[in-house]
This record gives sequence, C-alpha cells and structure tokens, in this order.
Amino acid sequence: MARPLKRCLVLPRDGRQQHGVAASCLRELRHKASGILAIDKDKEPITLVLAEDGTIVDDDDYFLCLPPDTKFVALAKNEKWSSRSSDSGTTWLSESVDEVDSAAEKWKQLARQLKDDLSNIILMSEEDLQVLIDVPCSDLAEELAQSQTKIQVLQDTLQQVLDRREEERQSRQLLELYLKALKNEDSILSKVAESETVPKKEMDVVDTGTSSTSTSAKTVLSHQILTALKEKPAPELCLDSQDLELVLKEDTQALALALRWDKQKAEALQRACDQELSKRLQQVQTLHSLRSTSKGKKTLPLGDWVSSKRKK
Repeated sequence: MARPLKRCLVLPRDGRQQHGVAASCLRELRHKASGILAIDKDKEPITLVLAEDGTIVDDDDYFLCLPPDTKFVALAKNEKWSSRSSDSGTTWLSESVDEVDSAAEKWKQLARQLKDDLSNIILMSEEDLQVLIDVPCSDLAEELAQSQTKIQVLQDTLQQVLDRREEERQSRQLLELYLKALKNEDSILSKVAESETVPKKEMDVVDTGTSSTSTSAKTVLSHQILTALKEKPAPELCLDSQDLELVLKEDTQALALALRWDKQKAEALQRACDQELSKRLQQVQTLHSLRSTSKGKKTLPLGDWVSSKRKK
C-alpha cells in the first residue's frame, strides 16, 4: 500500500525562495528538492533540516509525524544550517517594514510621552500636536490601551491646544503690524530731528562700532530653529520647550546677526520665548499641583484625565 503524500515546503540555505513539494518519504523529498533547487550532483547527498530550529530530519517515521506544510532547508554537502538560513528569505520584507516603522515611530514615541504624563501636551510643539491629531483614533487607542471614545476626547483636546496657539499667533501678528505702523510714523519724525542735531560723522562711527561687534558673534542654533524664528509670525509658539531654552541661552548679538535683525528685535524675540516657556512651565506645575491635591498620587491615569476633560 502506497504511503500518502505529505505537503512540504523546501528552500535553499539562503532562504530566498521556497517551493511546495509533495512527497511520501524522505528519499523522495530529497530527490525532488535537489531537482527543484537545482543543486549540483557533486554537492549531493543533501541534508534536510527544519527551518525553524535546524533539527536534522533523517528518519522516515519522524518525517511522517511532522505536520503538513513543514518548512525544510536543503543543505548541500559541507553546508551548515544557521538561523539566517530561515530569516534571509524575508530580509527584504523586514527592511520595508522597518521603513514603515520608522515613519510611525514618532507618533508612537509621542503617545508614550502622553501615557507617562499628560502634562507633556503643554511642552509639545505644534508639529508634535498635529502628528498625534492625524493618527487614526483606533491606532492611538491601541497604543495607549484606552477606548476609542476617550481617545477621541483626547484628540479633540489636542486640537483645542493647537487652535489656541494659532489664535495667539494671529493676535500677536496683528499687534506687531499695529506696532510696526506706529514705529514707521515715529521713525519719520525721529529721522528729521536727528538730521538736524546729530552730525553725520558721529552717526557713522556709531554704526561702524555696531557692525564690527556683530561680525564677531556666532550662533549655535540649528538651521531649522533659525528658519522658524525668521519666517513664523509667532515662532515661540512653534518651538518645543527645549528649543525655547536654546534661544534664551543664545547671545542676543549673535542671534540678531544670524537673523539679520537689529538687536532690539532680537531682544523682543527672546523675551517672547521666555514668556512662552514660563507659561508652559507654570501650566505643568499647576497641573501637578491639582493632581496631587485631588488624587494624592504622583501621576494621573490617562483614562481618569480624559474623563474629567470630557465632563468639563
């Protein structure tokens, strides 16, 4: 009586391709594997090992006990099994997955920050807030181990924080335009007065001294921070707290030179950054104070915090 055929999967040592084979015994499987994998005759006999752990299969009874679709690695003469034998076939797939994972790594890292302490919302930049808002509600709920209803409330809260910063930016922009208009009016009058009272030569000396001082100053701020400071209407709202600290530590003269601004405008920017950073830190301290008073705990669970926000 002929033995029934068993479905098997065979692949070479490099594991780049796998083939389906039906065989009733080990001898038949070796023969078919050699032909399908184009193994040279001088490299036979081949050895069949389990792809998952490298167990050598050389007993027919053991072969018959294996489940269908078992993976075998065909080793030619003098070849040895290694864990890479079964993994290399999916290396290209792993690399593609790594690229996707790196793209999703940022929002997951931000989500873990919220899971540790929700007050981190205050310290996040607008870009970070937008990343969390754009994450599908189901994915964020799974990452934070919360219901989608609570996560929707959380994302609504993040959107409110983002909208509030946008409103502050627009208000400051309007205020800057108003102050600029007043400054232009004052500058016309001041130039007329200075032309009558200040000698031109003395003015040249003052200007030259300022220029020589500024050329010696250098900044350590990154190009990304400088671009935000120069192009955004209210850059202090776009930066995270760490970047705000860097701006505050920067030499005012060097900052003005890097941005091609006058020193007064650079000082005003640093004051705005200082106020924004102080406000964020005060909000964090207030949140911790309320938390310790109401809960008597060091950290507030995400679910309780979101529920309280929703009730409000």
